[in-house]
Amino acid sequence: MEERSRIPVGLPVADPLPSYWHDPKSPLADANDGRDDSHETYDYLIIGSGISGTMIAYNLLKTRTNARIMMLEAREVCSGATGRNGGHTKAASYRSYLQHTEELGKKEALKIARLEYDNITETHRIADELQIECENKLCKTVDIIYDKPTFELGKLAIQALRGDADAEELREGCMAWYNIRESVETVSRHFGVSVVNENRVVEDREAVAGAFEYMAGSVHAYRFTTGVLAECVKKGLQICTHTPVHKVTPSKSHGDFIWEVFTPHKTFGARNLILATNGYTPYLEHTLQGAIVPMRGQITAQKPGTGSKLPSPLPTTFSFIYKNGYEYMIPRLLPDGGQHIIIGGGLGRLPNAGASEFGTVDDRSLNSNISKYLHESLVGYFGPTNWGETGEEEVSGRVVQEWTGIMGATADGRPFVGRVPGNMDHRIDPCSSETSTNSVPIRNLWISAGFNGHGMVLCLKSAEALVNMIDNDGSTDGLGWFPKSFLISKERLGRCQFKGRTDLLPKD
Repeated sequence: MEERSRIPVGLPVADPLPSYWHDPKSPLADANDGRDDSHETYDYLIIGSGISGTMIAYNLLKTRTNARIMMLEAREVCSGATGRNGGHTKAASYRSYLQHTEELGKKEALKIARLEYDNITETHRIADELQIECENKLCKTVDIIYDKPTFELGKLAIQALRGDADAEELREGCMAWYNIRESVETVSRHFGVSVVNENRVVEDREAVAGAFEYMAGSVHAYRFTTGVLAECVKKGLQICTHTPVHKVTPSKSHGDFIWEVFTPHKTFGARNLILATNGYTPYLEHTLQGAIVPMRGQITAQKPGTGSKLPSPLPTTFSFIYKNGYEYMIPRLLPDGGQHIIIGGGLGRLPNAGASEFGTVDDRSLNSNISKYLHESLVGYFGPTNWGETGEEEVSGRVVQEWTGIMGATADGRPFVGRVPGNMDHRIDPCSSETSTNSVPIRNLWISAGFNGHGMVLCLKSAEALVNMIDNDGSTDGLGWFPKSFLISKERLGRCQFKGRTDLLPKD
């Protein structure tokens, strides 16, 4: 993994696999503002048009009605992880709670769990408030566990979280509400899953050990994000797509500190530069090489057979958790009353904890081993009878679409949010021929990136916190709710030793 983390990060590839969610495309897909020959300086320049960049713009525009804000995107709008994910607003906070408590203390662990829950509810609230048609749905979710020690550890974590939470957080639908289901027969009957995983690609016998039920949701993340972007454009946001950024450098212009942002079309100037570039961030900020590592995820949309016994749509979202990994799954209702099942994952089925999928930004390719596994995953989890395929034609047409996307993994499993530090205190003036003794102090370089595949439960609140920091010249005053362990710092970067995605590492 450490070797993979040292692979130099590149730009987004120009020809990614088509995303299931991009049909139809947003009217903003190829927006092209500000790509003329003029050299203008913007108050804020955001690189990245996914949910992070979008929510940063949304929060900036709440109070800055006259600010000049530019958003640059290397490909189409929302063509990165946000527009390619599984549409799952699901925290599973219990899964990391014991680790966070041990590493960070109870107070910080609770802050993280509360932020994740608040991020979910706020995402769905904004979708309602802005009346965005994005298949917005709060619902229950279930984790089906196929490993007894994992199930027992999950029960301990839930008990700890319940014990630390406030009384109102224990109510049904709230942050610390969990329904622990220990009867395998009840789990199988209630959720329609097979007692044993019948995936023919899986060699070991995997039997259901139990399940955990709690609150989550699903959303068409591409439509949600482009819907929020449309509101931002109404308020003055400019967007320039197909404009990859190759370099950013600090400069002084008439005594005013600015960032120069170099693209193939022109050079943009910005007083504040914001990196919302997730797994691609080290391409622009080399000091983050190895601190944020690209991670490729793979997803399929599948169609149950015409003889399926599953309700349409399934009333809950799912995760299927086994010893070394998990899959996540949402149902998507179709206009004809049928459903597609969106399922992604499979990293835990690869050798070396899926090391081959780290350090790459190639989302124009599929991993054939993951494909073989995912294609059999749903009939394996639900069983052939419940899945209901009636012949070879339905089997061959099971997978409607398959695609990949690039996420950003960090060594400690937490995002980097705040003002970028570094050596970083001073950089060489690119306009000067002098040695490094003639340098320009770094100012106003901000970041919100490294969401470890959990952006839908972290990005929105991280964007809110970042804009608060920008307002207060980097201070975290008034951000008592935001986890300190998410803040970027020299000390935290110095501790980075990437060993893989933390939620896939073996548990002691």
